[in-house]
Amino acid sequence: MTRIALIAHDEKKPDLIEFARTHERQLREYELVATGTTGKRLLEGTDLEIERKESGPLGGDLMIGAEVAAGALDGIVFLRDPLRAQPHEPDISALLRICDVHDTALATNLASATFLIEGFAE
Repeated sequence: MTRIALIAHDEKKPDLIEFARTHERQLREYELVATGTTGKRLLEGTDLEIERKESGPLGGDLMIGAEVAAGALDGIVFLRDPLRAQPHEPDISALLRICDVHDTALATNLASATFLIEGFAE
């Protein structure tokens, strides 16, 4: 089964929840994992089943990165806030880099997120 991670910075969490609601039928076809706070908000805002990791600043981004390195993730939707510095920026950079190293699909905005989940549907 296709396994996808869902992550969003605080300012982008409402966008990710709306995205998940819009694409809920498709997302049900995937095994979903999320960082802690994002996962909590998605569980509250949708009927999706989501495995939660730690919050991003507490190591959740690195936990997702470890799954990429282990070949356990097929793709990541990571709605980042490009206008605000993040206190755990080194972890975020490491996650983006490991996706490139392992050629893992990565969407960082809503347009690419739609392509990612629809691409796995084919």
